[in-house]
Amino acid sequence: MAQNESTTTTGSAKLYLAWAFVGVPLAWGVVMTLIKAMDLFAG
Repeated sequence: MAQNESTTTTGSAKLYLAWAFVGVPLAWGVVMTLIKAMDLFAG
């Protein structure tokens, strides 16, 4: 039973790492797009 808990913890860590690997650049792109859109419509 301890092995299943360890596997679940490792799987969860990998899942969070994978989401961070995708999510951080995605969030960066969204923020940059919004900044450029504000410049376009404000100026």
